[in-house]
Amino acid sequence: MNRVLVARGASNARLQQIVDLCRELAIPVRFEPRETLDRLAGSAAHQGVVALGAAVQHVSLEDLLPAAQLIVILDGIEDPHNLGAIIRTAHAAGAAAVVIPERRAAGLTETVAKAAAGALEYLPVARVANVSRTLEMLKAHGFWTYGLDERGEHDYDRAEYALPSAFVLGGEGKGLHEMVKKHCDFLVRIPLAGRISSLNVSVAAGIVLFDWKRRH
Repeated sequence: MNRVLVARGASNARLQQIVDLCRELAIPVRFEPRETLDRLAGSAAHQGVVALGAAVQHVSLEDLLPAAQLIVILDGIEDPHNLGAIIRTAHAAGAAAVVIPERRAAGLTETVAKAAAGALEYLPVARVANVSRTLEMLKAHGFWTYGLDERGEHDYDRAEYALPSAFVLGGEGKGLHEMVKKHCDFLVRIPLAGRISSLNVSVAAGIVLFDWKRRH
């Protein structure tokens, strides 16, 4: 079980029993607006609770590092469509794995699998407890870490990408957490000509990852 969502304001003995059981089994419980549950269930007939299962199993990141040249780390992507699109793009660009955090992020649901368009069959996904500690672990294995941030000091197409590389992408609207930024070797940005200050994260991922692919 990936997580259980409970409608905010819903309250009855059966729902409380479900919440208590989830906590006993260490299954994350999140309280969301009823509209969110309606969308995920595809119906309003969910009685105030929706369980999300993982579409595929996660893998150990350490097992993938010896042969990896490119790792993609996601710092709090919550939209399953964005997560699936990034997984699809990362696989096409030659990434060895995608890393997602255990909490406050989308899991590997059927929606993600559909958006990934088959890429989950080939690209491993590792789930970690702490993104900052994961970046330090990658550095210890020789990786150079590049965070994508609209206020980054280097344009993405001018930065020198050393191998092996790890790219870190922040969540929708929030970007990278401050602590995660501090653990990146470099912060890179995509210069924009329009008045909008940022791109959709899955679009930004495609730009920087295929620039990396072009060079390597």
